Amino acid sequence: MQTLIKQIRDYLKMNQTEFAEYLNVTFAAVNRWENGRAFPNKLAQSKIYDICKEKDIPVYDMTIKRIAVETKSININDGRIILYHGSKSGITGTIEPKSRMQCDFGKGFYMGTDPSQALTLICDYEKSKFYIVSMRTDGLERFEVPADIDWAMLVAYNRGKMEKIIGTSLYDKYRDMSANKDLIIGNIANDRMFYVIDNFFVGNITDSALINSLSALQLGKQYVAVTQKGCDAIRIEKEIELSYLERLFVKDIAEENRTRGISVANDICKKYRRDGRFFDEILDEVKTEVNDE
Repeated sequence: MQTLIKQIRDYLKMNQTEFAEYLNVTFAAVNRWENGRAFPNKLAQSKIYDICKEKDIPVYDMTIKRIAVETKSININDGRIILYHGSKSGITGTIEPKSRMQCDFGKGFYMGTDPSQALTLICDYEKSKFYIVSMRTDGLERFEVPADIDWAMLVAYNRGKMEKIIGTSLYDKYRDMSANKDLIIGNIANDRMFYVIDNFFVGNITDSALINSLSALQLGKQYVAVTQKGCDAIRIEKEIELSYLERLFVKDIAEENRTRGISVANDICKKYRRDGRFFDEILDEVKTEVNDE
């Protein structure tokens, strides 16, 4: 936080006295913030947020740059890859595959290739922590699913959307698709994509509209350790605490991305509204096949 305060002050081209007057706080307060001897409270951070919004100061970009600098400082030389994880309350003890059962790829420990993914997930939580982790993937049973209809149907299976076709070959296909794997790699249904895939599940758009949206929205990848063996291959490299100010800006960016993504997706869905099949039609076809046997 101390570096961020100084960056903002420098961006405004103010000395500590001028910045203190601008915020209606004492010079000593600003000095302590920048020396790391004190931390601005929520009220002060809210004031700084308002100033930054008014002056178009790119606090979100500063946060991303800080993470990039921290990432570059990590020495990885044993075949590990760098990933990012967001925790609502912080990681304690051993890393385990214990997320909610009905996530994109089921119960597991979720990591992303893009820090913005993890930041978006935790920006609403006061005790949230951001982690730079590394993972050694050799020796793990892996499954990678491309951004296509199989990805969407696998997400549907893991979110409990296919229960009405239990016992069919289609249900078994997606139940077995990632079985006995330690690591699942696939695109993430982030804020931009969540809107689209949800509309597919409720029957507002077809599979053709969904697939074309997938390629247009350029989703990042997520790595999900779904077994303890997979989790044991993960190592926490750095823990980064986000300030209230940073989380406010992450929220803003998340909402902007969601709005833009929805606009792009709506245009694509209109273009392909007459092509393909709806989610219920895909499931009903399977039920019909079973009834005909």
